Amino acid sequence: MKHYAERVLVTGGAGFIGSHLCERLLAAGSDVICLDNLFTGAKANIAHLLGEANFEFVRHDVTEALSLEVDRIFNLACPASPVHYKHDPVQTVKTSVHGAINMLELARRCGARILQASTSEVYGDPLSHPQKEDDWGNVNPIGPRACYDEGKRCAETLFFDYHRQHGVDIRVVRIFNTYGPRMHPSDGRVVSNFVVQALLDRPITVAGDGTQTRSFCYVDDLVDGLVAYMELDDAPPGPVNLGNPEEIAIAALAETVARLCGSRSSTVHVKLERDDPARRRPDIARAADLLGWSPGTELERGLGATIDWFRELLRTVPEERIDVARP
Repeated sequence: MKHYAERVLVTGGAGFIGSHLCERLLAAGSDVICLDNLFTGAKANIAHLLGEANFEFVRHDVTEALSLEVDRIFNLACPASPVHYKHDPVQTVKTSVHGAINMLELARRCGARILQASTSEVYGDPLSHPQKEDDWGNVNPIGPRACYDEGKRCAETLFFDYHRQHGVDIRVVRIFNTYGPRMHPSDGRVVSNFVVQALLDRPITVAGDGTQTRSFCYVDDLVDGLVAYMELDDAPPGPVNLGNPEEIAIAALAETVARLCGSRSSTVHVKLERDDPARRRPDIARAADLLGWSPGTELERGLGATIDWFRELLRTVPEERIDVARP
């Protein structure tokens, strides 16, 4: 990967995806400023980077204005799992909206290129399948997931308005389900839930009848896409879907995880959450055409690496501190 920027700001940089992105940017020779308020991020995710001469950690909330001199901004700051974003829905909206404004103002002042990590949740419970970037979405604006869904949709609006009105150089990506090492063990996401439950031989909790589908992208593949898009000069502003188009039913995922963990866990079914999408799979033709990008990690290989990481984590963290769903 080429070196493409002197100073890069990664908001949410101590989080799951952000920490992997910081690693990649440091490997390219960039000076990296990792900004995080540690609500869902963790210093443990970046502990191995703190001694690097070109790495700086700043504890800060993006809802507050920030004065820095940077060349590139990756705006990843926002709780991304229902457990976390429903904990304080008003703050979740503020993070998406006020955070976007503050980072866009910083980009405008510095003349920096800025990438917004949006989400497949902007499609809601999609009316088309697979989801293409010109799908406007089917979102409940007043439901319990709206703080995240509509917050991200508003952030996209702000990015495009700053682009049109102020000429800010933007990139907007819609990230589909991503998994890998450093996922939060108690974030309620399906991969982390299933892996922890299987490793602890707890029942694996499948929402509904398990026929709903998701598509899972390994974190290294996703970071490849984020970096490729940011490197591309004179690129269209997006949006661009980044995700793995291989679709799997949640019940089948549970069986796969149990098998790879060598687990004795049984499967139990729990109530499906309100507004939970029935199907989710990205159309990545735009990313392929624009970036030459497609995910290369097969699901079982990525799950194997993820399981290994969680297995090591569980050796050092008491079981009672791992709060995942129980039947």
